[in-house]
Amino acid sequence: MKVVILCGGMGTRLREETEYKPKPMVEIGGKPILWHIMKHYSHYGFKDFILALGYKGNIIRDYFLNYYSYNSDITVSLQDGGKITYQNTSVKDDWNVTLVETGSESMTGYRVKMAGRYINGENFMVTYGDAVSDVNLEGLLNFHISHGLTGTVTGVFPPSRFGDLETNGNYVTRFYEKVKDPDRQEPINGGYFVFKKEFLDLIPEDPSVDLERLPMKKLTEKSQLAIFRHKGFWQCMDTYRDSQLLEKMWKENPVWKIWGD
Repeated sequence: MKVVILCGGMGTRLREETEYKPKPMVEIGGKPILWHIMKHYSHYGFKDFILALGYKGNIIRDYFLNYYSYNSDITVSLQDGGKITYQNTSVKDDWNVTLVETGSESMTGYRVKMAGRYINGENFMVTYGDAVSDVNLEGLLNFHISHGLTGTVTGVFPPSRFGDLETNGNYVTRFYEKVKDPDRQEPINGGYFVFKKEFLDLIPEDPSVDLERLPMKKLTEKSQLAIFRHKGFWQCMDTYRDSQLLEKMWKENPVWKIWGD
């Protein structure tokens, strides 16, 4: 099954890292967050990736074109036309990676539309290139198939960064310190979508089309969008603070690392 990863955003709130690289290439533990996302999918057997490139996409291209070089010792034979021999490689990944240029300023809907030319199965997956999770992807796919709708979105319950207020008119009736109760909180869009291929027909070929607006609105109007609730770990990398948190977690307790070494 094809997995589309949206890799084109500029990451303006993470400017400390993204001035010279795209956000999916910001590292956690010495590896791009994109690598962590792909390891998660491949753990469940989903190894056929389509990376929708945009802002500084050439850096992602170079990373995969030189993937063996970055993860191996190499010998370059200058007397043999620069022949390269890879040795002591740490590469164990058997991925198929298609790199698709979708425009530096295109919105997410158009990026999915452009990736669609390489999708040939009944269903396909989509996620953002800036968040990690321990969501059960096999369970997500089974849920999507069993409900038979056009799309499924994973709803997540991240801890709130701020205290939440429950009110009645002008009065505060309850104050929640930082973390909401997942049983009470409404989920947010965590990515990790599954769509039937026919969903692509709902996306116009317009670079300004946002995945979360027009196409998803059409699905909700037709009652064709299911929600797979995930109450486990999920964390996006929107800000420098987020990147530092994930780096700290990688050293101490990387909850999303469900794959083996």
